Amino acid sequence: MDALLVRLRDEVSRLKGGLAGREAANAARLRSARRVVSFQSAMIPALLQTAEYARLALAFGRGVDEEDAAKAAAVRVEAQAVLFESGREFSFVLTEGAVRTWPGSPALMRAQLDRLVQVSTLPHVEVGVVPWSTAAPGFPLHGFTIYDGSVSVVECLTGDLTLSEPGELAAHGDTFATFAAAAVYGKGLRDLLVQIGADYQELAIRLS
Repeated sequence: MDALLVRLRDEVSRLKGGLAGREAANAARLRSARRVVSFQSAMIPALLQTAEYARLALAFGRGVDEEDAAKAAAVRVEAQAVLFESGREFSFVLTEGAVRTWPGSPALMRAQLDRLVQVSTLPHVEVGVVPWSTAAPGFPLHGFTIYDGSVSVVECLTGDLTLSEPGELAAHGDTFATFAAAAVYGKGLRDLLVQIGADYQELAIRLS
């Protein structure tokens, strides 16, 4: 437990440079990785976020000003260029709950859905969503991103928690594989996102 607290304090200390500094450090870790897998149960993965979604995600619960959040979002979106580089592999698994959690507005989420569809067509990127109509294989307590199988990063409200113990990595790897097996991909994914997009459009009409 003491080691866990030390790691958490180390990660929180990175916030002293502001959110943009933290995102720059995350971008450097991303550029050094060849295989990245991410499971998210409550939000869109950072690598798949639109600029507006990223700004809201970075600001939530942290008491930062809008300028800091905007700068950090710009760094996060710029780092997404790695998705288009050859020689890398990316796998993303989300719950439908993550796709249906809407910060900002339904219109923002419809743009975010378009982004998911676009990225899912890249040959070295796999995107899957676990539908609510499928029994969950477990309780998705939190999301995480694993870099080259050696480090798993959990994004927290106060900073990032970096895990590297073999047992921790094994637990995250097993969780990813379990939810990945329950997800839909390809046409099934696109059909699901079209339905969710239609629900967002209907919601926007009701709110107007």
